Amino acid sequence: MKKLKIFLAVLILAAVSSCGSAPESEAERELFAMDTIISIKAYGQRSEEAVNSAAERLNELESRFSVTDENSDIGILNTLGTANVSGDTAYVINEALNVCSSTDGALDITIYPVLREWGFTTGNMHVPSDEAVRSALSKTGYENIGISGNTVTLPEGYMLDLGSCAKGYSGDEMLAVMSELGVTSALVNLGGNVQALGSKPDGTEWSVGIANPFSPNELLGVLQIHDKSVITSGGYQRYFTDDSGNVYIHILDPHTGYPADSGLVSVTVIGDRGIMCDALSTALFVMGKDRAVGYWREKGGFDMVLVTDDGTVYITENIAGSFRNSSGFPAEIIDE
Repeated sequence: MKKLKIFLAVLILAAVSSCGSAPESEAERELFAMDTIISIKAYGQRSEEAVNSAAERLNELESRFSVTDENSDIGILNTLGTANVSGDTAYVINEALNVCSSTDGALDITIYPVLREWGFTTGNMHVPSDEAVRSALSKTGYENIGISGNTVTLPEGYMLDLGSCAKGYSGDEMLAVMSELGVTSALVNLGGNVQALGSKPDGTEWSVGIANPFSPNELLGVLQIHDKSVITSGGYQRYFTDDSGNVYIHILDPHTGYPADSGLVSVTVIGDRGIMCDALSTALFVMGKDRAVGYWREKGGFDMVLVTDDGTVYITENIAGSFRNSSGFPAEIIDE
């Protein structure tokens, strides 16, 4: 049932208004990669080639970033503790480390040992002992990663997981591949990460639905975008419930090793680069509303839609006019 809910939530997050009659140059493809359903849509004279090239690029990146593939860059690095990785992997690690630092560790790409203790990466989800969490947490700390060029070194027992930004970067690269082939209108959906190239073929903006975190099969609202990435992190996306009815979400607070309890239930980040939107959606979720707002005011360069556990929606002022709230929840505008 949880898998069905996640699948439906993905479809809602990728909700796109009709483009009218489909032009002859439209191409579309769906595949399974990065442990989720991926859809690619492109328009233009070379749209078929573009869609296939984007899919090939995605598969290439998955083979480098996968934390469960022992032959990937990350698999080799986690096994040996040091590795010469691809340019893609080195780039993503460096970009992720910038977010780790700027958010004071609210994002930490060394959290993988703790995720494994909770079973979120193995499928054996359970509540670990406090001792197990402390032990795993002692093998984390993004500041201890060594990287020089394409050579990455980890302290003993450390393991990397790029799941917080790999899909965003992959979406960026897929759009870049299609753009190089002359496509000016395209949309990719990587398991709820929606990234757009240009506008719809008729020149109007894409309509991207954001799931209601309290009822993921329904919409919170619809956002009008062009040339943007819309990426959401929420506790409803992956979780388990213990015998007492307590819910444990997959987004962990790197400082405690336990599921984030920040007062937020959903964070959607909108920006020009998918890799940054992806990483920030996780970090801001951990930070909570007040710190997320402070970070936005200090750093800028992106917009966001926050939903708190009391059912209030907060929208940054730059996109307030592009967001239609269909949830019935009270909404407040965040100004600078």
